[in-house]
Amino acid sequence: MFDLDHWKEILNALAGNKLRTFLTAFGVFWGIFFLMIMMGSGNGLRNGITQNFEGSATNAFFVWSRSTTLPYRGLPPGRRFNLDNSDTETIRQQVPEAAIIAPRNQLGGFRSGNEVVRGKHAGAFNVMGDHPEIKFFEAIDLVDGRFINRIDILDKRKVAVIGNRVRTVLFEREEEPVGEHIRINGVYFKVVGVFASGSPGDERDRDEQTIYIPFSTFQRAFNFGDQVSWFAVASSSEVPASVAEQKVLSLLKRRHQINPDDDRALGHFNLEEEYEQVQGLFGGIRVLIWIVGIGTLAAGVIGVSNIMLVIVRERTHEIGVRRAIGATPLNIIVQILMEATLLTGVAGYLGLIAGMALTDFVSYTLANEGASTEMFMNPGVEIATAMKALAILVVSGLLAGVIPARRAVALSPVQALRTG
Repeated sequence: MFDLDHWKEILNALAGNKLRTFLTAFGVFWGIFFLMIMMGSGNGLRNGITQNFEGSATNAFFVWSRSTTLPYRGLPPGRRFNLDNSDTETIRQQVPEAAIIAPRNQLGGFRSGNEVVRGKHAGAFNVMGDHPEIKFFEAIDLVDGRFINRIDILDKRKVAVIGNRVRTVLFEREEEPVGEHIRINGVYFKVVGVFASGSPGDERDRDEQTIYIPFSTFQRAFNFGDQVSWFAVASSSEVPASVAEQKVLSLLKRRHQINPDDDRALGHFNLEEEYEQVQGLFGGIRVLIWIVGIGTLAAGVIGVSNIMLVIVRERTHEIGVRRAIGATPLNIIVQILMEATLLTGVAGYLGLIAGMALTDFVSYTLANEGASTEMFMNPGVEIATAMKALAILVVSGLLAGVIPARRAVALSPVQALRTG
């Protein structure tokens, strides 16, 4: 295997027909190049989609009230009802699977803007009444001051934590917002913190137009009584979110006199199920990519095997001479296998390098040219995965030489010498 003359003989055999060798090698090159491009693109798509879950609890679910659709115990369908503070305590006491519970209120309804004023500056922003636990569910990165704390809730303090966009609109560039006051629907709040959102793209811009105030203060300042608009709940680490979700839904149905079969009276969204669906989707895509890529590689490897059969047929007389002067069948087999492995290995390595280089170039371009990457980011292939693909290719190349090698030693030396 380490005989220099032996390697020269192999290279001379492959160089004997340059066009044929090139076309055969290109088939292998294209197969692994195509596999790297598909895998890199799949990873880019997966990264773009799953980045939306970053900073959020993936074992979370959300519950809100809607109208009933079924009668129950003399109560008619179409009945409106509100969740309330007592629901919060009851969930904590009776659903141990719910590790974190964050009741929420929003001024003006879902994604509506509310006039917020500071001096001569004004803007329309989302105003949320929250508990400190909401940081577990949203990507909130404090850049100045502090966030809402438990004392704020107990004392019903009129404090606010504003997003970066709110800061830009209501304050001058050189002004320090912490300690200043803003007016929300006629009520003054002291700014105690500024946050940036860790969410991607448009979601980050929307989140940074949010103002957080203590939940208890919100209820009092804006006449919400004990109403809760919706709950954000995270299950304990050892319990699936769906288990805690069903227990919370059943509990709320009992408390608010809702028919157990009325599945539309309570709106709910399970982030864990959404996350698992996304992961399952990309798992399927990854399997499909491997199937298509290996099929493409197989076509190239089959081409190598066919070419090696042609080479063996053309060199039958040479093989007979070598056998006649003492070469063993193992010597002949090793040479054919080495030729096939060299051809697939070199072509495969070049294809792998080219494929990874292209995906890295696309990733670099997206990151440095300011291109939108909300659905596609950081395409690329892990080194370990690329090495696995190359190892599969080299083994396949070795197997591709088995049939030609067996045919090369099948003829007796006398028959081989008569050929040509």
